[in-house]
Amino acid sequence: MYPKPSRHLTPNTYAYESSPMVKETGFREYDARWLFGEEINLMGVQALGLGLGTLLREMGVKPELATGHDYRSYSASIKYALVTGLMAAGVKVHDIGLALSPMAYFAQFELDVPAVAMVTASHNDNGWTGVKMGAQRPVTFGPDEMGRLRDIVLNGKFSYADGGSYRFVENFPDRYIADLVNRPKIKRKLKVVAACGNGTAGAFAPRMLELLGVEVVPLDTNLDYTFPRYNPNPEDMEMLHAMAHKVKEVGADVGLGFDGDGDRCGVVDNNGDEIFADKIGVMLARDLSKLHPGATFVVDVKSTGLFATDPELIARGVKADYWKTGHSYIKRRVTDLKALAGFEKSGHFFFNSPVGRGYDDGLLTAIHVIEMLDRNPGKSMAELYGALPRTWGSPTMSPHCADEVKYGVVDKIVERFTGMQARGETIIGQKIRDLVTVNGVRVTVEDGTWGLVRASSNKPELVVVVESPATEANMRAMFKAVDDVIREHPQVGAYNQTI
Repeated sequence: MYPKPSRHLTPNTYAYESSPMVKETGFREYDARWLFGEEINLMGVQALGLGLGTLLREMGVKPELATGHDYRSYSASIKYALVTGLMAAGVKVHDIGLALSPMAYFAQFELDVPAVAMVTASHNDNGWTGVKMGAQRPVTFGPDEMGRLRDIVLNGKFSYADGGSYRFVENFPDRYIADLVNRPKIKRKLKVVAACGNGTAGAFAPRMLELLGVEVVPLDTNLDYTFPRYNPNPEDMEMLHAMAHKVKEVGADVGLGFDGDGDRCGVVDNNGDEIFADKIGVMLARDLSKLHPGATFVVDVKSTGLFATDPELIARGVKADYWKTGHSYIKRRVTDLKALAGFEKSGHFFFNSPVGRGYDDGLLTAIHVIEMLDRNPGKSMAELYGALPRTWGSPTMSPHCADEVKYGVVDKIVERFTGMQARGETIIGQKIRDLVTVNGVRVTVEDGTWGLVRASSNKPELVVVVESPATEANMRAMFKAVDDVIREHPQVGAYNQTI
């Protein structure tokens, strides 16, 4: 039998080379992330594969799976260790090779397999690894499945089975790109900056965009897992600033930035101004609702209030559903509600039938942005953005709070705001109009100004966002009011950035 994993082993010892190591904190709410070598070793990855295969059989899912890996120097080794464990559990594995996460999700449909395990740490620093998993296309694992997988792996409750196999699928990226560009060519002459931050998307995004019929200006598209300029993260201001500089330098119509594993997309307009992903979501909702009036859009609780208040969306009967932050949560909610699309402020966008298959794909997001421009030939990206009602919003701010205490702190903050509402207390001089508590607490006052506090799913941090459709002063006042409540808890440390 395969040995029960240890939580910690010292590298370069006999035990490290002959026993599995899997740190418990690597099992997150909707995927898995570890520092390779320090928190998980290759035998630990093998145990993860054996545990995943065990879970698939426990769930009654056909034991057949698509896998791929990002371009980090160690990712292929990790994938093959994972595959060994999967095969030991009787899983038939289809390997698509170097890939983006959405390419692996596409493989579930294209190869007609129910499960997926994509080896990637997305935009995390070099040294990190992880796996994004699912057993029901197009959704991926959430807390229940991740918790059960954690228990199977850490307790060594593995089930071996015969019938495991491996096959490599040749030239699979060509099939993925061909599927994306199987649509009318872009009629409008457009120049597009494709920024990849030296991530895996650099191998695929520029080629796909060229096949659409636009002029592509590549930026940091050579693969380099050391991330020599900045992390490939479309929420990172460093990446957005680099995109903005390039857009202005070459006179591009739009800048599109892709994260490390290609499931997110960030946008810079033709003036070089960064547009937060939630505002891009409103612009796309406006555009798509012209073609699909009465559509439902799922948005995460970090996102702008415009989805519910924009006059154009209201006039077209659009329904906005604010839901938990996290790609697995939004993806599942989009599927459950049969929504047309889902938008996360982090840049995960989910386009459902008939405009997508329901999973997050940064390249498909780029296509929808380009098609929006194509359907508005007389307007620039900046003009489309400027047509939105004005709001004043913060970036996503993240004060430190240890993993062991962050959820308890947020529970107390939720109780505090719930009590304020029950007692009729005011915030920034206004009554509390609404509280959304599906994921932390989002408190909204009478003029639509709101503030959010939730626990980060991936890091030892809280997440804080504020916005006002009224004035910048009210946005800043809401931040102070929210921060005053946060500061009642000494476990919360400094912010990574503030307003």
